Amino acid sequence: MTTVPGSVTPHWLRLRERADALARSDRLVASVSAKLPDGETAEIHDLGSGSGSMGRWLAPRLPTSQRWVLHDRDEALLEIAAAHPPAAPDGHTVLVEVAPGDLARLVPGDLSGASLVTTSALADILTLAELTTLVDLCTGLGCPALLTLSVTGDVGLWPPDPLDAELASAFNDHQRRTVDGRTLLGPDAPRRMVELFAARRADVEVASSPWRLGFETRRLTEEWLAGWVGAACEQRPGLGGFADSYLALRREQLVDGLLEVTVGHVDILATPRGSG
Repeated sequence: MTTVPGSVTPHWLRLRERADALARSDRLVASVSAKLPDGETAEIHDLGSGSGSMGRWLAPRLPTSQRWVLHDRDEALLEIAAAHPPAAPDGHTVLVEVAPGDLARLVPGDLSGASLVTTSALADILTLAELTTLVDLCTGLGCPALLTLSVTGDVGLWPPDPLDAELASAFNDHQRRTVDGRTLLGPDAPRRMVELFAARRADVEVASSPWRLGFETRRLTEEWLAGWVGAACEQRPGLGGFADSYLALRREQLVDGLLEVTVGHVDILATPRGSG
């Protein structure tokens, strides 16, 4: 694997954390809980952990003591994660360790002893080769892997607008763009993940985990809209002549409490056969 060019800001991660938490699949958490070793501290490795939101969401939902190891290249984000650790489930403890470094340099020994590997919003910004390496790493460990919030490319806006479909198509093409010789998977990542894990004889469970945005998530919705339209226009410059009026209309609808947005994601739980 390799890390992705560009940066993820603490502001953006903080803004999206609640929407992520509401979107992720509780059904898959129940499956994860059933696969963890009884009576032992679960060791959980979070790849591309950022500021630690995955742990803050998942740890209180697992009925066992846990040791989280957070892997990320951004040491400033890891400092935030260490300062805001997960809450422990009743009667159990949760320990957190940070592991700064590039995911490209991870080897199986770095994850030895893992009871679970997790990621959040990672797969769609990888290439096929990088995703294959990630899947090989997870299946080689013989433990479950919970990969959450991979974008599907499905976006629904209400009320509809004639430009919605063209913007969505352009944005999805932007997500599949080639950057510094790397062709990103974007919304193709969920399908590829299922294929790769299945080819390695892992049992795969898939659950829908859409963002639901609107007036109650106004700040996140505003930033998502600007980024969505901006990326679409970068991919297809001809859309730029319509962008300002489109955004002005959508922002007016948002302020009036009329705009609803669904952004498709899926969560995937893959379990190598014989584990759990």
